[in-house]
Parts: sequence; C-alpha cells; structure tokens
Amino acid sequence: MELDPRSTALIVVHTQGDVVGPDGAFSDFFYNQVVERDVISKIAGLAGSFRTAGASVVYTRVAWKPDLSDLDVNSPILGIVQQSGCLQEGAPLAEIVEPLTPKAGDIVVTHQRVGGFQNSNLDEILKANGITTTVFAGVATNFSVEGTARTASDLGYRTVVIEDACSAATPESHAASIESLGLLAEIVSIDDVTAALTATVSGTA
Repeated sequence: MELDPRSTALIVVHTQGDVVGPDGAFSDFFYNQVVERDVISKIAGLAGSFRTAGASVVYTRVAWKPDLSDLDVNSPILGIVQQSGCLQEGAPLAEIVEPLTPKAGDIVVTHQRVGGFQNSNLDEILKANGITTTVFAGVATNFSVEGTARTASDLGYRTVVIEDACSAATPESHAASIESLGLLAEIVSIDDVTAALTATVSGTA
C-alpha cells in the first residue's frame, strides 16, 4: 500500500479509561480483548510511526457534561452511560489512557455520539488539514471504529482499518465487523502501514 503523510491521518478511536481501562465502566465488555490483542501498545507504536513520517494523529473521544444533560439516550449502550454516570467531562477515566496521551501537534475531537463525525467538527478539521486518507485504530471495532469508518467512506475519504490495532468485546464481534467493512475500507495490518510510512520517509530522505 501507499500512504502520503501529508494527506493521511491516523484516527485513534475511544482509547479512554472508561472504555479500554481495567477500572472503566465498560471494562466487562472490552478490557479482556484490549489486553489479549495488545491494542494500546500497538496503537502507541503506530502513533509514533505516523508522527515520525509527518502524518497527522487524531484522537476521537466521547464525553458528556458532568450532569449528562447533553446525553441523548436512544440506544442500550448509551443507557449504560446514563446508568453508570461514566465518561463525564473532567473525570479521569474520560481521558485518553496514559500510554496514548496526545502529543504536541496531535488533534483531539470530543463528541457525544457513537460515531466520531456526528455532531462534531471532525470532518471540518480533517478537511482543514488537507486529509484525504483516514486510517482507523481503536475500540470497539463493531461500534465506534466501524461507525466512524463507515461515515468516513460516505464522506469520500479513502478509508483504511488496521485490523490488528482494533478490538471488540469478543473475537467473533471483531471478525464480523472487519468482514462487514471489507467492501467499504481497505483492511490492512500494522506491518502494511508501517512499511508504507517507512517507504515514504526513506523516499524523502
């Protein structure tokens, strides 16, 4: 594969304490697979590779006001947010987990829906930065990763999903989501992306 760092962004989805951490509200759903698939350290390495190549790193995070007054509970997963009171703006577990703490120059987009584009400025930010290729990693594959990637495809972005840098509640859910995305996105590995970025850096050295 080929990647032009000038027009490519790694989009890291929902790597927040409440979603991927051992003490988070969704730990019973996602934490085991996050650990088993070593998602956090893999994404940390990817983010470093993107920064080295001069590509953008974008974090999407979901958070609501401390009183949850901006939470529209229209699905079971958002009902869990309401019941647990999780992902409140300002709470430690609503932040990106420490191994992935955004660096200077990274972009952080906060939103209130499952998908990162809905009612957010993600599309405007990507366009303002000249991004035409979106490369996805994060949690959960079949919720926010898939939802955001599908919208990216609909909006006309070249859409890439890094299969081994994502996880879901179960291996089966992850696999089904990846299969579903196969006609909308390029399904690649960390090695594919790293090789493409390395080739670009070498070619401009």
